[in-house]
Amino acid sequence: MSNKIYVGNLSYDTTDSSLSELFSAHGEVVSAKVIVDRDTNRSKGFAFVEMTNKNEAKAAIEALNGNEVDGRNIKVNEAADKPRRDNY
Repeated sequence: MSNKIYVGNLSYDTTDSSLSELFSAHGEVVSAKVIVDRDTNRSKGFAFVEMTNKNEAKAAIEALNGNEVDGRNIKVNEAADKPRRDNY
């Protein structure tokens, strides 16, 4: 299991700092980043959180998946590595 967590179905009102605060109840957060659209600077509705160790990440996933945050039931699971694209 990775220390990186995918968080989906986020409210557009959720911020990096509120996400970090939410996850810090389950361990030390290295980073929390809500992904935003380049053109509009508006949230795309998902984020990535990185925690210091796998046990804390697992505890956060189990505790937060399906919980309501800012009016939305969030999806929380282990982040998959982005597949590499070869430029042909």
